[in-house]
Amino acid sequence: MKVTIASIGNSKGVRIPKVVLEQCHIKKEAEMEVKGKSIIIRACKEEPRKDWEQAFRKMRENKDDQLIIDDNIDLEMEQWEWK
Repeated sequence: MKVTIASIGNSKGVRIPKVVLEQCHIKKEAEMEVKGKSIIIRACKEEPRKDWEQAFRKMRENKDDQLIIDDNIDLEMEQWEWK
């Protein structure tokens, strides 16, 4: 695809069609790198568990961090009865 380089203040820019952004799953930010004489633009890697620390802190404040399963459960099945 051939594109035009546009002046943006002291910089230059390229307009990327919406369809291309959607196809590459690029929303608000992208990663850009230069390899040789090529510019590579790709979607940012998602940060799994990014806000977990804050969510866990809030759970603790709300006392929502209680065990769901009894911690004393017999996982070795030593006292289980099979019928």
